Amino acid sequence: MRSIILAVSLMFFSTAAFADLEPWTDYEPSEAVYMVTTVKVDSNMGDAYLEGLANTWVPSNDMAVKLGHMEQYWIYRSQMPESGDFNLLLVVKFANTSDLAPNKARYEEFMKAFTKKKSDESTEFAQKNYPAMRELTGSYMMREIKLKK
Repeated sequence: MRSIILAVSLMFFSTAAFADLEPWTDYEPSEAVYMVTTVKVDSNMGDAYLEGLANTWVPSNDMAVKLGHMEQYWIYRSQMPESGDFNLLLVVKFANTSDLAPNKARYEEFMKAFTKKKSDESTEFAQKNYPAMRELTGSYMMREIKLKK
């Protein structure tokens, strides 16, 4: 009886050990990095918040894309806004993690193109209006995973 239990136990544990996937062998993580922010926009504030993003977040991201500091960005809104901890996703795609590192040259290039005045106006609007419209519920740094067959 002990032999049977031992054999079954060994089979179970060896199967579990073989189930682990290996990066670059069984799957590839992307070089690209996605910064995802989850937002809970208050009831009846969805369009007002989007209007604010259109005047603050979008123009700065457009400039960053134009300058090559980021690749793309997206806004996703839930069709069921009261269904959970967040109802809006703000997603930004960077080519790699080095694009997230502090970089004086990129900062100065961005500030020259976007202008300090626009940056200050955007910051002032966000600080004054956003707290009454939403709560940031999470921030995530993610990579796409492509499983190999």
